[in-house]
Amino acid sequence: MTDPHRSRHLPNTNESDFSYYGWRVVTAAGLGAMVGFGSLFVYSFSVFVKPLANEFGWSREAISRGFAIAALTVAFASPTLGRWLDRYGPRRIVLPCIVIFSCALASLALLQHRLWHFYAVCFVLGLVGNGTAQMGYARAVSTWFREHLGLALAIVMAGTGVGAIIFPLLAQEMISGPGWRSAYLVLGLLVLLVGLPLNLRYLREREQEHAHAHHSRLAGLSWQQGLRSSPFWIIVIVQFVGSVAMNGAITQMVALLTDRGISGRMAALCASIMGASSLAARIVVGWMLDRFRGPRVAFIVTLAAAAGVMFLARLVTVPMACTAAALIGIGLGGEADTTPYLLTRYCGLRSFSTLYGITWTFYAFAGAAGPVILGRAYDVTGSYAALLTILAISLAVAAALMLAMPPYPKLDDTQALLSEPALTQA
Repeated sequence: MTDPHRSRHLPNTNESDFSYYGWRVVTAAGLGAMVGFGSLFVYSFSVFVKPLANEFGWSREAISRGFAIAALTVAFASPTLGRWLDRYGPRRIVLPCIVIFSCALASLALLQHRLWHFYAVCFVLGLVGNGTAQMGYARAVSTWFREHLGLALAIVMAGTGVGAIIFPLLAQEMISGPGWRSAYLVLGLLVLLVGLPLNLRYLREREQEHAHAHHSRLAGLSWQQGLRSSPFWIIVIVQFVGSVAMNGAITQMVALLTDRGISGRMAALCASIMGASSLAARIVVGWMLDRFRGPRVAFIVTLAAAAGVMFLARLVTVPMACTAAALIGIGLGGEADTTPYLLTRYCGLRSFSTLYGITWTFYAFAGAAGPVILGRAYDVTGSYAALLTILAISLAVAAALMLAMPPYPKLDDTQALLSEPALTQA
């Protein structure tokens, strides 16, 4: 059934016009990602470690296992979640995920002296996590844009970056005031109040019909065809190597810098520089993707990350440390944009979320392995330099794979779909 209230907004198909309906979808998705798993839970987790340890007498290692449970659950759940996004549409998956994520996070305010309770909540957060992060929103946004898809995705990813800046500070202020229980309750309510209203109002695909009919209309590869395509595996390889190198570098950066005689204050400044460059890169890389061939843009940002890791391995001065942090931040921000963008261009939208979910599984496992192998290398050799050098070279080689990517395949059905002015609602 056609919804006249929605339809009257849609005659404008000019993506450059701010009144274009797709930008409302982008705004809703950006706010949703800002209060999603990838920003709010990930970046505020460390703020709660000491309060929980002091309250319950749990070791920091035991508390950190909660984060590991959530991360591994995201890795295992992402392909299935992606499959559901493709089959039923983002609206029917993302909105329930927001509600469950909000309630689960807020329920930690009632946490008692039972470690299994904490782990169970972390497991639930991981199950729905990517439904509240950029993976949940990327498909809906991608159906609305062709010319400005890079910028649209970049704005959504920037929401994650803004949340990563805001919520650790907010959580710390709440913990210092009313306490950690109030902090969990407020963060959980913010997920609901910020993430739900606009997505309830605007989150929908360009053409939304009954699930099975909708699924068949979108052009592109099936997920089985995607797994047999060389561009998909090039994307996965680059993302995997980048995740090992960059996540490993991030977790060990402050320790490495202080080992080299750099003060803790300057090390913290380098971490801030990395966050700022990551946020800026999301916007700039998105702009570049709309103007230059995607694999070349991915090559540049991945090579920048490789250079940053190499600087980190060899640094002896504060300027080198700042440069390394900035370059790694560019790699982090650029990768967030290029992965979904290239998937839409090479695999289409038919099974986009399923394939995106599979890349997330590889990314999550690599992200978990990077800190471990770097920490092991230091324990054995007393230095990070040798392994960081190997990772930098490996990342540069992976970046070169992007230059072997073929031209974009023609997805005429998708282009026709994007030009249709009508929106139907199941």
